[in-house]
Amino acid sequence: MHRGFILAAFTSTLFFLVSYLTFHFLSAETTTFGGTGFVRPLYFFILITHSFLAAVVVPLALFALVWGWTNQITKHKKIVRWTMPIWLYVSLTGVLVYLFMAPYY
Repeated sequence: MHRGFILAAFTSTLFFLVSYLTFHFLSAETTTFGGTGFVRPLYFFILITHSFLAAVVVPLALFALVWGWTNQITKHKKIVRWTMPIWLYVSLTGVLVYLFMAPYY
């Protein structure tokens, strides 16, 4: 059951990542954040940490998936202690970044 849920989560995340990158590489449109005051530094803090950790979580997730799939449980458990919280943060802040930018589309 765990394996099935993880594969579903990984597949949906991979689908989102590929579609997101494809859209942004093929689209010439850019949108700038128009918020002011306290919201502006908050938005950029969330955006920067989201972007950095999104890049970090990719290899972590791949190692976690491979080690889990090949029953290298000790390695798998060590890496998922870091991978899961980072993946969750990236997922939640991705939604926040979208909500911050939604008024400017």
